[in-house]
Amino acid sequence: MAYPQLTDAPGALATAAAIRAGSLSVAEAIDAAIVRIEHLDASIDALAVPNFEAAYAEARALDAAGPQPDQPLFGVPMTIKESFDVAGLPTTFGHPRFKDTIAPRDAELVRRLKAAGAVIIGKTNVPVDLTDWQSMNAVYGRTSNPHDPERSPGGSSGGSAAAVASGMVPCDYGTDIGGSVRVPAHFCGVWGHKTTWGLVSKRGHDHPAMSRRDGFIAAHDGALSIAGPLARNAADLAVLTEIGAEVPLTRSAKPLKDCRLLAITDLPGAPVDASVMAPTEGAIETLARAGVMIDRASDLLPDQAQQYRQYLKMMNIAMARGAPAPDGKRASATDWFDLLDAQAACSAQWAALFETYDFVLAPPAPVLAVPHRDESVFRGKLTINDAEQPGANALAWAGLATFPNLPAAVLPIGSGTYLGSELPCGMQVIGPRWSDLDCIAAAEAIGQILHG
Repeated sequence: MAYPQLTDAPGALATAAAIRAGSLSVAEAIDAAIVRIEHLDASIDALAVPNFEAAYAEARALDAAGPQPDQPLFGVPMTIKESFDVAGLPTTFGHPRFKDTIAPRDAELVRRLKAAGAVIIGKTNVPVDLTDWQSMNAVYGRTSNPHDPERSPGGSSGGSAAAVASGMVPCDYGTDIGGSVRVPAHFCGVWGHKTTWGLVSKRGHDHPAMSRRDGFIAAHDGALSIAGPLARNAADLAVLTEIGAEVPLTRSAKPLKDCRLLAITDLPGAPVDASVMAPTEGAIETLARAGVMIDRASDLLPDQAQQYRQYLKMMNIAMARGAPAPDGKRASATDWFDLLDAQAACSAQWAALFETYDFVLAPPAPVLAVPHRDESVFRGKLTINDAEQPGANALAWAGLATFPNLPAAVLPIGSGTYLGSELPCGMQVIGPRWSDLDCIAAAEAIGQILHG
C-alpha cells in the first residue's frame, strides 16, 4: 500500500553515516539543508526561527574535531519546535509580545541532541500556546502542509512535521498532549513518536510568560504532556527517542508474527471519516493476511467515554494551569486529586489489557489534513462522512494513549481522499509504559509488511 513521499533526501542516521565515511563534511550537510529550506520554505513556512550562522560555526567546529563514538547524530542538521529554548534564540509560543524574549540557555533536550552531534539549524512553527491542530500565529505566520498548501500540517508540532516531510531536515523534536506529534505525523505522512510520559525531559520548554529566576526556569514535566521526535523512518525515530530518554529503555525483540494486537477503530462520540477508515481497514486486512493476530474488540479496554471525559478535564486544567474555565469555574485541589486517582485506575486497566495484547492499533485522528481555517479546529466543526461533528471530539483519538501515559508510534500506512484532496494517512501503535522502542519496532515491522 503506497503512501505519498515528497523527498528522497537521506535520513538522520544515513546523513551521519555519510559524514563518518568522509563522503560528506558537516559543513556540506548543513549547507545542503539550508539550501533546501531557502528553496522550499517560502511556500510552506515551517521554519519560524533560523539559526544558520550559529549552525555554520558549529559545523566548522565539528569538522575540526571529528566524530566521537557517543555521537550517533554527528553532523546531522535538524530543527526543533519553537517552544523549546535554544540559547540565543527567541521563544514566543506564538505571541508577538515575546518575540524579543531570548533564551539564556539550551533546554535539556537541546543539550542532549547537541551532545549526540546534532546541529540545530532553526526552530519550527507552532500555533499560539500550542493549542491547535494547525500551526499559525501573528509572529511567524501560517505553516502549510507540503502535500497540499491549502491544508494544515497539523499542530502543535506542525512546523516540525512539515520540515521533515518536505525534506528540509531529516528530523525534529516536538511535544504532544493532544496529538501534537502524532497528528502532524499523520497529516504529513512521516513517522512520529509520543513517548511514555516522563521519559524525555521538558526542562527548558516553558511558556515565556512564566517568571525566570537568574535566567533559568526551574521547570517540571506538566501532566500528560511529553516531548517526542518526528522523522522519515523508524530507525531515526528510535535513536532520537534513546537520545532524549532519561531512563534506560529495553527492547523485547519479539517478532510481530508472535504478537497479539488489538485494533480500535470505533470510539464513542468520535466517528472516523472514510478517508481514514479505508486505509486503516486496508492495513489491518494486509496484516491479518500476513499472519498477524489482530482482535477487533476486547472487554479489557477501559470505558472510553469515561476516559475521554477525564482526559479532557485533566488536559484543560493542566494547559490553563488551573485558571478558571470559560464558564468561570476553577478546579479545586479535590478535583485534581480525583483526576489523578482516575488516571491511575485507567493506567491499571491498560496494564491489565497489555497482559493479553502486545500492542493496540488505532487512527491518530478521525480525519486527514484539514483545510486552513482562522478558528481553532477544536472550537469549530469537522466534516466527517459528510456530516458536521464537534472538532473537540477528535481529541478522543489522542487521549487514547495520552491519559494513561502510554507510548504511541505513528507510521504512514497509505493515503485517502478527504474533501477532494489525496493526503497521507497514519496509524498509531500503542504499547505498555516504557515500551517505546518496542512500539517503534512494531511500527517498523508493520510498515515493512504494508510497503515491502
